[in-house]
Amino acid sequence: MASTPDTETTNHGGMWELGQDLDEPIDEEASRLKNMYIEKKFSSVLLLRLAFQSLGVVFGDLGTSPLYVFYNIFPHGVDSDEDVIGALSLIIYTLTLIPLMKYVFVVLRANDNGQGGTFALYSLLCRHAKVSTIPNQHRSDEELTTYSRQTYEENSLAAKVKRWLEGHAYKKNCLLILVLIGTCTAIGDGILTPAISVLSAAGGIRVQNPKMSTDVVLIVAVIILIGLFSMQHYGTDKVGWLFAPLVFLWFILIGSVGAYNIHKYNTSVLKAYNPVYIYRFLRRGKSEIWTSLGGVMLSITGTEALFADLCHFPVLAIQIAFTLVVFPCLLLAYTGQAAYISVNKDHVVDAFYRSIPDTIYWPAFIIATLAAVVASQATISATYSIVKQALALGCFPRVSVVHTSKKFLGQIYIPDINWVLMILCIAVTAGFKNKIQIANAYGTAVVIVMLVTTFLMVPIMLLVWKSHWILVVTFLVLSLMVEFPYFMACINKVDEGGWVPLVVATTFFIIMYVWHFCTMKRYEFEMHSKVSMAWILGLGPSLGLVRVPGIGFVYTELASGVPHIFSHFITNLPAIHSVVVFVCVKYLPVYTVPVEERFVMKRIGPKNFHMFRCVTRYGYKDIHKKNDDFEKMLLDRLLIFVRLESMMDGYSDSEDFTPTEHRTERSTTALLTTAKSESNTLCSAGDLSYSSQDSIAPAKSPLTGNSLTRYSSQTFGDELEFLNSCKDAGVVHILGNTIVRARRDSGIVKKIVVDHLYAFLRKVCREHSVIFNVPHESLLNVGQIYYI
Repeated sequence: MASTPDTETTNHGGMWELGQDLDEPIDEEASRLKNMYIEKKFSSVLLLRLAFQSLGVVFGDLGTSPLYVFYNIFPHGVDSDEDVIGALSLIIYTLTLIPLMKYVFVVLRANDNGQGGTFALYSLLCRHAKVSTIPNQHRSDEELTTYSRQTYEENSLAAKVKRWLEGHAYKKNCLLILVLIGTCTAIGDGILTPAISVLSAAGGIRVQNPKMSTDVVLIVAVIILIGLFSMQHYGTDKVGWLFAPLVFLWFILIGSVGAYNIHKYNTSVLKAYNPVYIYRFLRRGKSEIWTSLGGVMLSITGTEALFADLCHFPVLAIQIAFTLVVFPCLLLAYTGQAAYISVNKDHVVDAFYRSIPDTIYWPAFIIATLAAVVASQATISATYSIVKQALALGCFPRVSVVHTSKKFLGQIYIPDINWVLMILCIAVTAGFKNKIQIANAYGTAVVIVMLVTTFLMVPIMLLVWKSHWILVVTFLVLSLMVEFPYFMACINKVDEGGWVPLVVATTFFIIMYVWHFCTMKRYEFEMHSKVSMAWILGLGPSLGLVRVPGIGFVYTELASGVPHIFSHFITNLPAIHSVVVFVCVKYLPVYTVPVEERFVMKRIGPKNFHMFRCVTRYGYKDIHKKNDDFEKMLLDRLLIFVRLESMMDGYSDSEDFTPTEHRTERSTTALLTTAKSESNTLCSAGDLSYSSQDSIAPAKSPLTGNSLTRYSSQTFGDELEFLNSCKDAGVVHILGNTIVRARRDSGIVKKIVVDHLYAFLRKVCREHSVIFNVPHESLLNVGQIYYI
């Protein structure tokens, strides 16, 4: 969401320059709280502990793939041992090239301060190039401690790529569409992972009871799914500590059983580690090749979730866990199943459960079911995180986001999305009833997300890493050589279940793109219709109205300038509050904004106008908690600002005071405490009342030296007392309700999209007043209609 610094200060003539001087975009506050981000260093013991914990969060989905891979490779049975060895060889080198080489050692390095996924990559690009379609960012935002970016030489390849991306609006839109496609298919992954994992695990009941109906397995799977989604609102904080030991036990189980089967049945399958068998396998019939490739693709499902679920685990911990535990255990599991199938070719349907020794069958079944639940939980949590990121970047309707843990801020629950996922997941499970069609759908979703990640990694490598173009081309070619054939294999199965993720992704894509398009148009309307400061100054300190006691918070999407909604308000009502604060809440392409850097305040116009601006900045992982008193935070920040402003005035001639002095959160709290104590002392001197004509001394004072210091202190006391009296009189939150409508001459498609679909989304989504916990009795909505 980067933009040029003068995005919102375009030239509107000489009169606008006057307003520009009085209301410049916020560059810095008197106290810039700057604590440089330092990458954490982990000890060896802590690193191993984190690597162990990552097993339960990151690798559950990838680890449960052996439950259903070979059946989908050979849905019509196995003809020869060479086919089994060829399929195993293909699995081995697919696991090596995609999860190990591409993701674990390359893609994971593209995390955004520990955050992974499609939107994390997009946020990185938005910080390094002006590719956001809503340019509401300012250069002061780049001073955040969590904001990191690279600089480029004028003629470097990275600079040329940056200029090319920023050159035309259609390139930005294409990039956004690519990101939305990856996001929507990842949401589809959140529907299909629980369906196939739980159904495959529950299928173990029927292996020991062949006469049991498949409907029983289906009912068991549906009951497990309902229980899984119904428990989401409790979060995983209380049982999360079980995930890592459980998944570790699962990997040890499948690895041990695999080694046992290799020794017992057929050691000759080890020939599959020779890649020549891949060539022999691919020489089979064309139709059989595409069917088998679609099955092999399932061996790397969960790889994209590995990146999306990165959370705050260090990359090195993920690499250790994968290379020492996950990768060797998966190789042993697949090799052991291949050895069993080569001897028992008619058991390929339930190869995993049939290859387990009878003595440990039921314990293995329980562990497999629990591992499938953990894998599903990881994917569901990743879906919540993806929706939260999309919401923060203006690409998803506002929904309720609930914290489920007091210890971990990343653990969230989105009720609306949870029930949609549950309904669709049960519909897919009950509708298809068999693993083949669900697997076809699953593979399609996974390979599309992988392709999106591959394409996004190209500008990341060029702009963020400044990699040589040869390395970038090598990465792109190797990735596409593996992923594109799998993509074609999955597309060939569209009529056999592969259409499900396409329908789900298309539905979510329409919702997200329509929401983003209309949000962008609303922002453009605010930009082009904002009021100049020259007009405000012409109204005088009273703004041509009666200034009634109280504080009015006017919410706007603009970080500079006076919004049109304010002029609409004062031209239709005869009064306005004594103190007016324009509040701009905006999300930045960073994972979080530290609390001490979240609020940026400045004054608009002369002091006797009593007008301020507060820009509230959030990252895409930040969440508005229920216990957050947003109104109190705004009022406290206003008091701090007045205190700091008085210090700047009082010490403007002293070399001891630095406006950009770095302060800690403790110093900010101390300032707030001092301001409150002084206000209490001043207010006790007498009960003073202020009319709409009261004014505060202007910022520029003819006094100097000690006189200036005393005068500034007195001015500060007067204004602080005035602010507190207005606070006691009452606070009102004024929200603009801009209704977007299609023009009368618009086409039928545009009218349906804007007048019906977007209007419906606006109606069902949450209001800003609910998100910021604004009391209903203090809320005032000001409506206006904008035609596009």
